[in-house]
Amino acid sequence: METASRFTAQHRVALAGSEKKPFAAEAAQPQSTTAQAATETGEITVSVIVAPKTPFTMDGDGPPERLTREEFEVRHGANPASVELVQAFAKEFGLTVETSPRACPCTVRLSGSLAAIEKAFGVSLRTETTEAGTFRVREGAIYLPEELYGHVVAVLGLDNRPQARPHFRIAQPHADNVSYTPVQVGALYGFPAGATASGQTIGLIELGGGYREADVTAYFKTLGLPAPTITAVSVDKGKNTPGDANGADGEVMLDIEVCASIATGAKVAVYFAPNTDQGFIDAVTTAVHDTTHKPSVISISWGGPESSWTAQASTALNAACQAAAAVGVTITVACGDDGSTDGVTGNNVDFPASSPYVLACGGTTLEGSGTKISSEVVWNELALGEGATGGGVSTLFALPTWQKSSKVPASTTSAGGRGVPDVAGDADPSTGYEVRVDGQTMVIGGTSAVAPLWAGLIALANQQMGVAAGFVNPALYAAGAKDAFRDITGGDNGAFSAGPGWDACSGQGSPVGSAVIALLGAGSGATNQKPKK
Repeated sequence: METASRFTAQHRVALAGSEKKPFAAEAAQPQSTTAQAATETGEITVSVIVAPKTPFTMDGDGPPERLTREEFEVRHGANPASVELVQAFAKEFGLTVETSPRACPCTVRLSGSLAAIEKAFGVSLRTETTEAGTFRVREGAIYLPEELYGHVVAVLGLDNRPQARPHFRIAQPHADNVSYTPVQVGALYGFPAGATASGQTIGLIELGGGYREADVTAYFKTLGLPAPTITAVSVDKGKNTPGDANGADGEVMLDIEVCASIATGAKVAVYFAPNTDQGFIDAVTTAVHDTTHKPSVISISWGGPESSWTAQASTALNAACQAAAAVGVTITVACGDDGSTDGVTGNNVDFPASSPYVLACGGTTLEGSGTKISSEVVWNELALGEGATGGGVSTLFALPTWQKSSKVPASTTSAGGRGVPDVAGDADPSTGYEVRVDGQTMVIGGTSAVAPLWAGLIALANQQMGVAAGFVNPALYAAGAKDAFRDITGGDNGAFSAGPGWDACSGQGSPVGSAVIALLGAGSGATNQKPKK
């Protein structure tokens, strides 16, 4: 029966996976200096992710068929009954509703005052001021009326503390440093000379910073290449805001300059969003389902330890990555720059690199000239305080079918087992990439460089094949795939050492570019799952 107190009168239940640790217990958070009750006067907007009409499932070798973005929305978009319930709930608590079926098929956005939001979701919000800024935070679970149980999967945006960090490192001055342009790195890895990625669009997820067109033009002029066409896409009011060469601008410019100089002719769509769980997930979802720019590959150079994510947020982001596989979009992800600990206690892997639906990218120290590599080992400069590649075993995601013969070490949890990374590439800042940031020429490394490097390679493959490679992991782990990689057998990232075959610091190895393209053309989902018109 519809009454003015339909939801208000109902028993409240905790939303599964919504439990948030106390702010002070978050190892990755800046130290708090003051705390007080939240007093925001503007509206707060949250993303409510609802159940789909039909859950999308994949077996270990990939999606049963490739869908267009439109087909995915029709089959796996929001359950209308769930949307209606959330709309009625919002009306009762004085919240305004905005649905965005195309950009985020299962997301309903609700806005309201601080008091209305607290009452609607059964939370208490407060403000924490730190040396890094002032944030709205919550602790514990989100409590919803019991009628919404099973209809709401996640509620994101109540808490706007930083969720992720960029995985780039600026080179420190050392006498034996070397550096390369991305084009030179591509030549060392055997990327096909003169190949272009015309007709492809590479998506970049950025949670801060920005780029200047003048820098892009000047940089590509020095390489003797045409500057790429770049479009900034705003998600959750995120904007292209350049301003700090040593901060997130370094991440944005590294991503653009690496992927676009490898995949010449490709367009670049940069999805700018706030650095929150809501912003991160909305950005990835928007990029995956973008029917305007239609990226065939998405590069992500941001992340955080699995333990820093709520279960609802990691589940929602993992589902977005799974949707990418369904619509034929490859996602490449940096696996972190803090070795096997990922910057916290014990051994940890970075998420979303640990999602089984992405290509996790680890780092090496690369030395060579022209097309000849003289040395390549696992990147580890922890002794100098200058980082090391992430890698290890997930505690959240099970061992995928395509990784079962890789001798992945046992997980510390029964739920985990997915090994990270899948592949590797040059990441050591001491053998880093020459880039231009805010008018300055800099040398930058980190696994942030490897994700756009692999994204550029896959964009080249997509152009040559005439169809997007999509979910590439099964092909890269298939029998006979070893010739597509330079096996890294030296070095470690702390707890894990390199050796023959896959290992938890360099994955399958660094790319043999032309062989990777041939492998994807011969054995990936691109040949078995033709996209529908």
